[in-house]
Amino acid sequence: MSSDLEPRPAAAAPAPSDDDNRYKAVQAKLLRLGKTMDDATLELEGLYRSMKANSTRTEDVARDIANADLDVKFVELTNNVAVALGGAAVQVRRLADTAQETVDLTGQARQTHSRLYGALDDIRSNRREKTPRPGFFD
Repeated sequence: MSSDLEPRPAAAAPAPSDDDNRYKAVQAKLLRLGKTMDDATLELEGLYRSMKANSTRTEDVARDIANADLDVKFVELTNNVAVALGGAAVQVRRLADTAQETVDLTGQARQTHSRLYGALDDIRSNRREKTPRPGFFD
């Protein structure tokens, strides 16, 4: 039952934002965001399982304290910790679900962006002449 914080690997660093809105840059940003959120989802699911297991173990400890006829206040305190861990685990689960939803929506956004602007990027990328940027004629 370890609660030590571990440093995140450099590969899991958040995707930096900039003002580069070219097609390929946006596609790369969306891909990077999706992968980062997918990694976060996996980490959150592991945290959820760990917190749920710790909550169950804490309930068992509270039961053992009660069976050992120790002071009732220790049983109550230990039960409070078990309830708090269980409640926190539920919130971590909700956060993991939200992260997974973000992964799904990022994939949809990437596909929609590709469908809307992919052909235009192909045309603009393969021309030797400069062409107006999207929105020029608006």
